[in-house]
Amino acid sequence: MKKLHQIFAGLAGAVALNLLHEGLKKTGRDMPRIDLLGEEALNDILGTVGGHIKNEKQLYLATLAGDILSNTFYYSLIGAGGKKHIWLKAIFSGLSAGVGATELAKPLGLDETTVARSNKTKVLTIAYYLSGALVTAAVLKAFQKNKI
Repeated sequence: MKKLHQIFAGLAGAVALNLLHEGLKKTGRDMPRIDLLGEEALNDILGTVGGHIKNEKQLYLATLAGDILSNTFYYSLIGAGGKKHIWLKAIFSGLSAGVGATELAKPLGLDETTVARSNKTKVLTIAYYLSGALVTAAVLKAFQKNKI
């Protein structure tokens, strides 16, 4: 599989994840707030080197950019190793990322309520990451089908 195809497909999955999240995050109390988890994590990381982003808009934009970049890389790995089992790899990757977000926030010292406030929040968080992975797989399959 061509590396550029993998990266483009990963970007499509990352954008889909963020569009889904951004579009739904304020529609109810139990909606995942992946953005807030990311902002907290970013400021924690920056705090280890004496930094901190205080401006809310700058923090939001930096977190969004980091999220798209990191998820692009993560989802692009679905295409690694060739054409076999793309859908299975996507399902595994999406579920792993979603479960990781819901279950690792607290052990990492982050506010887990942003992604695990209720069972509904947990399921939606996992579904968001799974959706991004499935979009990635669909784009990879389209490249394969069209032999681009």
